[in-house]
Amino acid sequence: MARIVDIARKPDVPRRAVARGSIRLRPATLAAIRAGRVEKGDPLAAAEVAGLHALKSTWQVLPHCHPIPITSATVPLEASRDRVTCTATVEATYKTGVEMEALYGVAVALLTVWDMVKALEKDARGQYPAARIEGVRVISKGKGRHRR
Repeated sequence: MARIVDIARKPDVPRRAVARGSIRLRPATLAAIRAGRVEKGDPLAAAEVAGLHALKSTWQVLPHCHPIPITSATVPLEASRDRVTCTATVEATYKTGVEMEALYGVAVALLTVWDMVKALEKDARGQYPAARIEGVRVISKGKGRHRR
Protein backbone atom coordinates (compact mmCIF):
# COMPACT_ATOMS: atom_id res chain seq x y z
CA MET A 1 0.00 0.00 0.00
CA ALA A 2 1.35 3.42 -0.96
CA ARG A 3 1.24 6.19 1.59
CA ILE A 4 2.78 9.51 2.50
CA VAL A 5 4.99 9.25 5.57
CA ASP A 6 3.62 10.97 8.69
CA ILE A 7 5.93 13.88 9.55
CA ALA A 8 3.57 15.65 11.96
CA ARG A 9 5.80 15.10 15.01
CA LYS A 10 9.01 16.19 13.34
CA PRO A 11 10.24 19.72 14.12
CA ASP A 12 10.66 22.40 11.47
CA VAL A 13 14.38 22.62 10.73
CA PRO A 14 16.30 24.65 8.12
CA ARG A 15 17.07 22.35 5.20
CA ARG A 16 19.20 22.76 2.09
CA ALA A 17 19.92 20.57 -0.92
CA VAL A 18 22.08 21.08 -3.99
CA ALA A 19 21.67 18.94 -7.11
CA ARG A 20 23.54 19.04 -10.41
CA GLY A 21 23.34 17.50 -13.85
CA SER A 22 24.26 18.25 -17.43
CA ILE A 23 23.16 17.78 -21.00
CA ARG A 24 25.76 16.99 -23.65
CA LEU A 25 25.17 18.78 -26.93
CA ARG A 26 26.87 19.17 -30.30
CA PRO A 27 29.47 21.96 -30.47
CA ALA A 28 27.36 23.68 -33.16
CA THR A 29 24.35 23.68 -30.84
CA LEU A 30 26.36 25.24 -28.03
CA ALA A 31 27.66 27.86 -30.45
CA ALA A 32 24.07 28.67 -31.44
CA ILE A 33 23.10 29.02 -27.77
CA ARG A 34 26.01 31.42 -27.13
CA ALA A 35 25.22 33.43 -30.27
CA GLY A 36 21.52 33.72 -29.47
CA ARG A 37 20.56 31.80 -32.62
CA VAL A 38 18.14 29.24 -31.16
CA GLU A 39 14.77 29.59 -32.91
CA LYS A 40 12.72 29.07 -29.73
CA GLY A 41 14.67 31.71 -27.77
CA ASP A 42 17.28 31.58 -25.03
CA PRO A 43 17.38 27.99 -23.71
CA LEU A 44 19.34 28.91 -20.59
CA ALA A 45 16.93 31.63 -19.49
CA ALA A 46 13.87 29.49 -20.25
CA ALA A 47 15.38 26.47 -18.48
CA GLU A 48 16.13 28.50 -15.36
CA VAL A 49 12.49 29.57 -15.10
CA ALA A 50 11.27 26.04 -15.89
CA GLY A 51 13.54 24.58 -13.21
CA LEU A 52 12.25 27.02 -10.60
CA HIS A 53 8.66 26.31 -11.55
CA ALA A 54 9.28 22.56 -11.42
CA LEU A 55 10.91 22.47 -8.01
CA LYS A 56 7.95 24.33 -6.52
CA SER A 57 5.57 21.67 -7.87
CA THR A 58 7.54 18.53 -7.04
CA TRP A 59 4.86 17.32 -4.64
CA GLN A 60 2.33 17.38 -7.48
CA VAL A 61 4.41 15.02 -9.61
CA LEU A 62 6.11 12.68 -7.13
CA PRO A 63 3.31 11.01 -5.17
CA HIS A 64 5.20 10.47 -1.91
CA CYS A 65 6.55 14.01 -1.55
CA HIS A 66 5.02 16.53 0.83
CA PRO A 67 4.26 20.08 -0.30
CA ILE A 68 7.16 22.05 1.12
CA PRO A 69 7.23 25.81 1.80
CA ILE A 70 10.39 26.67 -0.12
CA THR A 71 12.13 29.74 1.24
CA SER A 72 14.88 30.10 -1.37
CA ALA A 73 15.88 28.47 -4.67
CA THR A 74 18.24 29.06 -7.59
CA VAL A 75 18.63 27.08 -10.81
CA PRO A 76 21.52 28.63 -12.78
CA LEU A 77 22.73 27.02 -16.01
CA GLU A 78 26.15 27.34 -17.62
CA ALA A 79 27.24 26.43 -21.15
CA SER A 80 30.71 24.98 -21.63
CA ARG A 81 32.53 23.38 -24.56
CA ASP A 82 30.41 20.23 -24.81
CA ARG A 83 27.52 20.62 -22.38
CA VAL A 84 25.14 22.75 -20.39
CA THR A 85 25.35 22.21 -16.64
CA CYS A 86 22.58 23.01 -14.20
CA THR A 87 22.95 23.34 -10.43
CA ALA A 88 19.82 23.74 -8.31
CA THR A 89 19.97 24.92 -4.71
CA VAL A 90 16.79 24.69 -2.63
CA GLU A 91 16.20 25.82 0.94
CA ALA A 92 13.24 25.47 3.28
CA THR A 93 12.50 25.41 6.96
CA TYR A 94 10.31 22.36 7.30
CA LYS A 95 9.93 18.83 8.63
CA THR A 96 11.44 17.04 5.63
CA GLY A 97 14.28 17.57 3.17
CA VAL A 98 14.36 19.24 -0.22
CA GLU A 99 16.51 16.80 -2.23
CA MET A 100 13.67 15.76 -4.53
CA GLU A 101 12.88 19.40 -5.25
CA ALA A 102 16.50 20.09 -6.23
CA LEU A 103 16.71 16.96 -8.39
CA TYR A 104 13.41 17.66 -10.10
CA GLY A 105 14.42 21.27 -10.78
CA VAL A 106 17.63 20.11 -12.48
CA ALA A 107 15.86 17.42 -14.51
CA VAL A 108 13.17 19.77 -15.83
CA ALA A 109 15.70 22.52 -16.59
CA LEU A 110 17.80 20.10 -18.65
CA LEU A 111 14.73 18.74 -20.44
CA THR A 112 13.80 22.33 -21.29
CA VAL A 113 17.21 22.89 -22.88
CA TRP A 114 16.78 19.69 -24.91
CA ASP A 115 13.30 20.72 -26.05
CA MET A 116 14.50 24.13 -27.16
CA VAL A 117 17.53 22.85 -29.15
CA LYS A 118 16.16 19.58 -30.50
CA ALA A 119 15.95 20.92 -34.06
CA LEU A 120 19.70 21.58 -33.92
CA GLU A 121 20.48 18.19 -32.39
CA LYS A 122 18.56 15.92 -34.81
CA ASP A 123 20.50 13.97 -37.39
CA ALA A 124 19.27 13.14 -40.93
CA ARG A 125 17.15 10.28 -39.52
CA GLY A 126 15.54 12.48 -36.86
CA GLN A 127 17.55 10.91 -34.04
CA TYR A 128 19.62 12.55 -31.29
CA PRO A 129 23.03 10.86 -31.43
CA ALA A 130 24.90 13.44 -29.34
CA ALA A 131 22.32 14.82 -26.90
CA ARG A 132 22.14 13.09 -23.55
CA ILE A 133 21.31 14.08 -20.01
CA GLU A 134 23.95 12.88 -17.56
CA GLY A 135 24.92 12.81 -13.94
CA VAL A 136 21.79 14.15 -12.28
CA ARG A 137 22.61 13.73 -8.60
CA VAL A 138 22.51 15.31 -5.17
CA ILE A 139 25.77 17.18 -4.53
CA SER A 140 25.00 18.03 -0.93
CA LYS A 141 22.19 18.13 1.59
CA GLY A 142 21.99 19.32 5.11
CA LYS A 143 19.82 20.49 7.92
CA GLY A 144 20.39 23.09 10.58
CA ARG A 145 22.04 26.44 9.93
CA HIS A 146 23.10 26.94 6.31
CA ARG A 147 26.35 28.44 5.15
CA ARG A 148 26.12 30.14 1.78
